[in-house]
Amino acid sequence: MARFTRLSLVNYRNFREVDVAPPAGVSVFHGGNAQGKTSLLEAAYTLAVGRSFRTERERQVLNFDAAREGAAAYITGTACVDGESLTVVVGYQPAVREAGADGGGDADDPGTATLPPVSKQIRVNRQPATASGLVGRIAASLFSVDDLDLVLGGPSHRRRYLDVLISQADRSYLQALQRFQAALRNRNGLLRRRREGHVDPEELAYWDEQLVESGAAVTFARSRALARLAVFACRQHAELGEPGQDLALAYRPSVSPGECVADTAAAFQRELKLGTAREQATAVTAVGPHRDNFAMHVNGLDAASFASRGEARTIALALRLAEAEYLAETRGDDPVILLDDVFSEMDDGRRERVLQKVARYRQTLITTTDVRPVRAALGDSAAYFRVEDGAVSNEE
Repeated sequence: MARFTRLSLVNYRNFREVDVAPPAGVSVFHGGNAQGKTSLLEAAYTLAVGRSFRTERERQVLNFDAAREGAAAYITGTACVDGESLTVVVGYQPAVREAGADGGGDADDPGTATLPPVSKQIRVNRQPATASGLVGRIAASLFSVDDLDLVLGGPSHRRRYLDVLISQADRSYLQALQRFQAALRNRNGLLRRRREGHVDPEELAYWDEQLVESGAAVTFARSRALARLAVFACRQHAELGEPGQDLALAYRPSVSPGECVADTAAAFQRELKLGTAREQATAVTAVGPHRDNFAMHVNGLDAASFASRGEARTIALALRLAEAEYLAETRGDDPVILLDDVFSEMDDGRRERVLQKVARYRQTLITTTDVRPVRAALGDSAAYFRVEDGAVSNEE
């Protein structure tokens, strides 16, 4: 069983330095907007899966004032895993700029123009590690306001949901996914070169083989995981949603999975050959896990097209609760539950049901701007922390 016993942030987001010791059970971090609550959960999530859920640009986690001074940012997490201590450190070292060099910020966020690029270093029990090496050591299930994208957003949101979920339960899946992504990049590069000139057929055949082998493993694992996940999600939805609203999940793979990985690979190979003409025109790989999706239907209607915002929120909650249940079952170990300000659009009854569900796990970290309904539901069974202006205080 795993849980965080300490979270320490240095020069991270709006925190200069903070140290928190969340107990087992539920910890509630409350305060106004833009005080640092979400950053605490972002840090915990990064320690679990190796990357932020808020940004793809890691320079954005640097504290602005510290970055101007050239100081590094650090997240340190100590966890109790099966009775033993595990310490993970993720450091973000800003690059040294030459005088007059352009900051290179992005157009959508001009503030990043003053932030330097960063290099990320990870250590686990003082030993160097990679981001992918963190995945699965401490499982985490994140509930956030952006979860509506799981229902109403594009297929990439649902693929990422499955990838993070399955990777935390099965390291062989993460390895297959990484091999597939590498094969896809190399094969797409060859397809572009082929359109512009000659490509060695043996080189293309090699990447075809790598693509099929790894892609079949990914597709087969997704099909099995979603079948199990659907059982949990449908039950959770029945308990959270309106009476008579039945949820169903359906995998929509680019290549239909067979009875085993070998059968799936054979189907993949056939589909790849059928897509040759299309690939000659587009210079991108036509089939594979990168084109997968899964559909959610409520009483037979596609939720992506017909669900209201409230209905979509209920479906997303059911998916996250199913995710936590799936991880607990497949790992034999509760994930750490992270709820980031998800109660604002819930009615009292649904909020209380969700709180009672997540309180059953070994450790749950919650952020909220309004602590009153959470305190009313959980009372003294939870620990409460006030977050204000980059500082965290424990309310005894």
